Amino acid sequence: QVQLVESGGGLVQAGGSLRLSCAASGRTFSMYAMGWFRQAPGKEREFVAAISWRGGTTNYSDSVKGRFTISRDNAKNTVNLQMNSLKPEDTAVYYCARRSNVLLSMNVGDYNYWGQGTQVTVSS
Repeated sequence: QVQLVESGGGLVQAGGSLRLSCAASGRTFSMYAMGWFRQAPGKEREFVAAISWRGGTTNYSDSVKGRFTISRDNAKNTVNLQMNSLKPEDTAVYYCARRSNVLLSMNVGDYNYWGQGTQVTVSS
């Protein structure tokens, strides 16, 4: 059973920073790509960032490129999302997700396991 638990969300002013963390259960965490997605009210879930199994390859949506950084610590079974220069349009529930593949993907449907989400609210 794979469990993903996000933490670190909250309320922040525009221009501020937050660091999201995702703790994964299971002994094979290091074998799979991980991703972060977000969903704002009334909108579809969208890709934010992804990282390959060893962390050597990352990818970001255009809307967060240069502001967000994804990283992983395979020894601790965690993946993080450092979010800087936050904007009100970053407000959403953020989800951690795991593929059953070493390669990263930007597609929601390519991820097999999801966390419960953590709320990020950016005030103007």
